[in-house]
Amino acid sequence: MKKFLYTILFAGAGMLALTAQEITFNSEVMEYGDVAKGADGNKTFTFKNTGDAPLILKLVKPACGCTVADYPKEPLAPGESGTIKVGYNTNTVGAFNKTIEVHSNAVQNGRKILRIKGRVIEQL
Repeated sequence: MKKFLYTILFAGAGMLALTAQEITFNSEVMEYGDVAKGADGNKTFTFKNTGDAPLILKLVKPACGCTVADYPKEPLAPGESGTIKVGYNTNTVGAFNKTIEVHSNAVQNGRKILRIKGRVIEQL
């Protein structure tokens, strides 16, 4: 009887692994390089649902008010790609290194940290 229960338990755990959503980013760091003061500070991170269940982005949270983020609010089907658009305020001269927290229902990587970095200069 114990063997039977263990078999059912492991089979059930295996079934859960088959229906998992996962998030995979093309890159987790966006290098702006040198950017002129007041220039367009918008960039895009691309990701894919590499699992076999719908992926939901629950929250995308920039670390400070100088950065904004826009992300898909609808679930992404397995194999589907999406984008997170980030914007950095390029009116402040100097180096920047900012993070954006991504919270999703992914089983393995439910919290990912994206990073944008570069340097705003007076003139190019």
